[in-house]
Amino acid sequence: MIKDNQKTFNRIHVIIDGCLLALSYVVSYYLRFYSPLRFLLKWDPNAQFYTLPEYARILFFLIPGYLIIYYLCNLYAPKRSQSRRDGLWNIVRANFFGTLYFTFILYLIKETNYSRFMIAIFFVINIILDTGFRTILAYSLKAARKKGYNLKHIVLVGYSSAAEAYIDRILVNPQWGYYIHGILDDNIERGSVYKNIKVIGTIDDLLEILPQNGLDEIAITLSINEYSKLGRIVGICEKSGVHTKFIPDYQNFFPTVPYTEDLDGLPVINIRNVPLSNTLNRFIKRAMDLFGCIMALIIFSVPMAIVAIIIKATSPGPLIFSQVRIGRHNREFKMYKFRSMEIQRESNEKKAWTTFNDPRVTKIGKIIRRTSIDELPQLFNVLKGEMSLVGPRPERPFFVDKFKEEIPRYMIKHQVKPGMTGWAQIKGFRGDTSIRKRIECDLYYIENWTIGLDFKILFFTMFNGFINKNAY
Repeated sequence: MIKDNQKTFNRIHVIIDGCLLALSYVVSYYLRFYSPLRFLLKWDPNAQFYTLPEYARILFFLIPGYLIIYYLCNLYAPKRSQSRRDGLWNIVRANFFGTLYFTFILYLIKETNYSRFMIAIFFVINIILDTGFRTILAYSLKAARKKGYNLKHIVLVGYSSAAEAYIDRILVNPQWGYYIHGILDDNIERGSVYKNIKVIGTIDDLLEILPQNGLDEIAITLSINEYSKLGRIVGICEKSGVHTKFIPDYQNFFPTVPYTEDLDGLPVINIRNVPLSNTLNRFIKRAMDLFGCIMALIIFSVPMAIVAIIIKATSPGPLIFSQVRIGRHNREFKMYKFRSMEIQRESNEKKAWTTFNDPRVTKIGKIIRRTSIDELPQLFNVLKGEMSLVGPRPERPFFVDKFKEEIPRYMIKHQVKPGMTGWAQIKGFRGDTSIRKRIECDLYYIENWTIGLDFKILFFTMFNGFINKNAY
């Protein structure tokens, strides 16, 4: 069975990684001192440097340390369902910490004659070789699993929507290498089939199946109204020594992927993962907002001044239009825009969308709305801390009250600061577009926020996010 081969496989993997580290080191040495690269680094050909055997002595300390770092960075974790992006991130992370370890060793032995450029080349070469090896390995394993080799044999305990969802994902991903022998359930008749996976008995049959089948894994997929049986099932599985996983049947109740935190030994399930609820993440995002906002005000100061002059010269009324919007924690704030419409009654403005060829829009207003220049004064909202450069777009109180009754999970967007641009906007959901699609994008952003995602949104906003064909 695969569980018996996993240890052997990992040992071989470790040996290959050790060989790749040594190979990367040697290649880096020759690239640094004997390749044309040395001329780019302005290397003096008459300078003295250590020979390869002298450089290689540190490998006795370097390789074991790197392999431990690889283990801590999950490079030897099962890769059946690991994405390529996660795998690449683990490799880069491991080599980053490895480089710190390398530098620390040089500091301990007080070695100052090692080339820093060679260490940098080693970092790059090792990532390339690691990625290449693991990519080839991943494709080889996927090909083998699709042909029926290297399979992980499992049985599901309990028929539920969670069981169906689990089966669906396994069947569309044969490269994961799972083979489902069947389902055990007390309520579904034996022989019933879901996508060629049969109900092969009741939960009591688990006592007979475990010793006979040599299973690699048990997946507990009980329906939520049968959780009283969970303790007995876990006890049976643990007694047999088989690896057991639990797939909770909460999909009909929790609309997203929750995460678990440890509260002094007590596991607590958070229904929604909001990275920006973390104080450090909010601090980083705020620092980025302030820096980006100040830079944007400097860059756009002249265009903003020109637009201000044109607005004052072409239509009566104030230069800046402020409108009450709903921000983080459902708090009201005044959002600023360049005025692009004729003065109207506040009662009408609160409840009305702008429509195609709206007569209230001024001539300059049509241009600045299309190009989103009218949004630039919101940089001052960002400075005040009411908004962020990136986040869900804020809405007026009237429409918030309306949409929260019509659209599930609408109010989740108010767990973070609203933004000048967002994931929904670069996906084309701006102006008169689907509110439901916009909320789906907002929820994706809220649950998957990273600094990298913010930079991605800002990048695409700069290139294709300003022109708004749905702005009237």
